[in-house]
Amino acid sequence: MTRPSPSASAPTVPHPDTSPDTPAAVHPAAPRVALVGAHGYGARHLENLARLAALNLVDVVAVADPRPPAEGTLAAGVATFSSLAELLAVGPAPDVVILATPIQTHAPLALAALAAGADVYVEKPPMASLAQFNEVLAAADEADRLVQVGFQSLGSHALPALDRLVADGEIGDVRGVSAVGTWVRTTGYFKRSRWAGKRSLDGTDVVDGVATNALAHAVATGLRIAGAARAADVAAVETDLYRAHATESDDTSVIRVRTAAGTVLLCALTLCADEQTAPSVTIHGSKGQAEFFYTEDRLTVSTPDGERTQTFGRTDLVENLLAARRSSNPDAALLSPLAGNGAFMRVLEAIRTAEPPRGIGAEHVTWEGDGDDARPVVHGIGQLVRRAAAAQATFAELGTPWARELPGAAGPLPAFTMHGKVVARPADGSRIRPTSSPRPYLHPVSTLAGTVVTDHMPEDHVWHLGAGVAIQDVDGVNFWGGRTYTRNAGAYVWRKDHGRIATLAVAAGESGENRGGWRTETLSWLAERGSTGPDAPLLSEQRNWSWAAVGPSSWRLTLDFELTPAGPGPVALGSPGSNGRPQGGYGGFFWRLPAVAEARVWTAIAEGEDAVHGALPRPEAPWLAWSGDFRKGESDGGPATLVFLPQTAGTTPANDPWFVRVAGYPGVGLSLAWEHAATASHGNPLRRRVTVLVADGLLSTPDIEQLITTLGESA
Repeated sequence: MTRPSPSASAPTVPHPDTSPDTPAAVHPAAPRVALVGAHGYGARHLENLARLAALNLVDVVAVADPRPPAEGTLAAGVATFSSLAELLAVGPAPDVVILATPIQTHAPLALAALAAGADVYVEKPPMASLAQFNEVLAAADEADRLVQVGFQSLGSHALPALDRLVADGEIGDVRGVSAVGTWVRTTGYFKRSRWAGKRSLDGTDVVDGVATNALAHAVATGLRIAGAARAADVAAVETDLYRAHATESDDTSVIRVRTAAGTVLLCALTLCADEQTAPSVTIHGSKGQAEFFYTEDRLTVSTPDGERTQTFGRTDLVENLLAARRSSNPDAALLSPLAGNGAFMRVLEAIRTAEPPRGIGAEHVTWEGDGDDARPVVHGIGQLVRRAAAAQATFAELGTPWARELPGAAGPLPAFTMHGKVVARPADGSRIRPTSSPRPYLHPVSTLAGTVVTDHMPEDHVWHLGAGVAIQDVDGVNFWGGRTYTRNAGAYVWRKDHGRIATLAVAAGESGENRGGWRTETLSWLAERGSTGPDAPLLSEQRNWSWAAVGPSSWRLTLDFELTPAGPGPVALGSPGSNGRPQGGYGGFFWRLPAVAEARVWTAIAEGEDAVHGALPRPEAPWLAWSGDFRKGESDGGPATLVFLPQTAGTTPANDPWFVRVAGYPGVGLSLAWEHAATASHGNPLRRRVTVLVADGLLSTPDIEQLITTLGESA
């Protein structure tokens, strides 16, 4: 780009009511700058321009706003106009025009400034549609002008430091990027202007919202860190938009971006938190993570060697634009060029064209404050944001009660019902992130009174998925999710070894008198091959679920599964325990529970995690029970008991120890490879069967024995 010669000799833009002969006492080479929009964020620009003028870096020649700044705000000789059109009409055009105006005015004002020959600084978001963005980008190229976008975080010196950190391999291979923001906004915030909280105004796109405006820096910074700058750097954008405020725009949303290079950026954002926290962008690596708090220019790096925090400086983007004007390669010198925000505009366009945000039900929101200070707090939103970021999942995929319901891969999946009540929902796992080993499972599973007794994608282990089957080592492929324990490392490590379980066929039916039903799934366990070829089948599985009432407040769920090699040879089924981790023999049937208060776990002869973990079911103690208070809120859920009862499947009794976690996280499983790997072959497929009694209330041992007796009588 060829830069114009300095315009120090150009006359100052006059105010209609002042003398055009008023001189500007600035450095003769200082570019002439006009600000359009002097209120809101424009007031900060006025302060910054005063600082730059004191350094003789700019000559502030004019301000355009329908409401002029208060008397005494501007330096002597600064002309005021009611609009940019009026300012440009009296000429000559300023060298730089700064736009701090409503979103819907950015494109027409930028086009006018570019046509007049000015470089442009535009506040975020740059434009209100991708079409407008492309029009302004073409106009800037045609006019040979610069356009800088006001994403101030992109001037942070932490970003190049972060680039070096990743390039040096300090946190290992990048597994993904997440951006989180939990802010607070009142009803008064949305009354500050006609366009606030609007998706459109008088037929013109506005696209205000948590991801496009209030926390747009989180999205833009996340894209920069994920390596997506231009529009072509984005392969796909998914949106999950909600609102608790009485607005058109979203205030609580998840945006998931997949870059052309395959990196996934997950942005989980809300303006309805119980308290405001510093937003951040995190790079998740195979050896650690780096979290950038972009409003504070603070970078925290966590690895096995420890944690360190450093605060960096920041380059002002107006100063950067001024420096770029003097550069021999001005386009490259810009830190936030318009073309470099094409990826952000792809996100904005996806939000603009998405279905309007879904309202969050009043039962999930508490309002605090009065009048213009009133603000909604979405129940549990802080934890939901963290879970979404960790799992790279949308609110809908997390099963959030106020989120839209998602269909399965082949359409809606029928729920398990009993007496007209839904007691379990199957998920095919197709939306689970690859490093969590996508697989089918049940969640939520509930008591007859509606208390949910499973969890999926919890914050502590996002690869834990309700009730189902998962194995960490299937001939070297991880079908459990998360890190893999290896004998060589003697530790858990992130590896690119995750498989997935695909659903090939499903059949289902109901039992008589609406008392239960059955579901059969034909599944294929696939080793991911990526770009090297099609996924390789390792196992074929036949999985059977059945359910039936046991009493007025309890029901039973039975899982029967059989694993057969997909190829001609046997397949080894291992665990961290079989790979050298003491007491870590999990794999096979696994049930992840939600948080449980006053949890009790016991068998007929032992009680407590230490006593039952690793113990074998035996004739005098064939079951394991878990009870406690599953209440999530003041009225959501209640006391419940789960009774796990392994049963003989086929001709060979299983001899799987209990895998039980209480203190670290709540989970129960039956380990098919406690210390030694199991084997599945064509002559001897691996088959397991387990029944779970799901009951309301806190059952005693006699209660459980009576239920099991009833179960046997009804079999």
